[in-house]
Amino acid sequence: MANKKIGLFFGSFNPIHVGHLIIANYMANYTELDEVWFVVSPQNPFKDKKNLGNMYDRLEMVNLAIEGAEKLRVSDIEFSLPQPSYTIDTLIHLAEKYPTRDFSIIMGEDNLTSFPKWKNADVILRDYHIVVYPRPGYDGGTLKTHPSVTITETPVMELSSTFVRQAVKEGKNLQFYVPENVIDFIEKKGLYLRQ
Repeated sequence: MANKKIGLFFGSFNPIHVGHLIIANYMANYTELDEVWFVVSPQNPFKDKKNLGNMYDRLEMVNLAIEGAEKLRVSDIEFSLPQPSYTIDTLIHLAEKYPTRDFSIIMGEDNLTSFPKWKNADVILRDYHIVVYPRPGYDGGTLKTHPSVTITETPVMELSSTFVRQAVKEGKNLQFYVPENVIDFIEKKGLYLRQ
């Protein structure tokens, strides 16, 4: 039996919103991936730590958002890895832990453009597949024709976690931007009220 193909969707998901869910659902259903795992990052080496919501809250919001979705999973694998976590280290760790899975990376065209700067980018391109979703204003740069890269027709979502956090802070209605149970969680815990 062939190994299950898993797409790893890395992010801080601070908070998760429908844009993330549409991308993940598209990847799980319209590409050769069997499942998509949301890999919640405790701390992105390129992002400012002080604006990052508690990692367990962010993990719980992803869990709530994908409840009942049969091809979507969440992973806290990076919580136990040294900080800051680099994608190559996570990939090696996952390959050891799940030898019967073939892992690919899901990323936006904006990340593909800056990908050559990543730690061990050449090793990732040699050993893994990268499945890319379009981002407005980006074309994937020099890697878009690389044999390890597949550019998809994923619907473009111009919705960001920054927009959602700002909306919470301003007391705006989040309906349809964020799943209802995630909105309830944000309200109950009073998340994103101060920044």
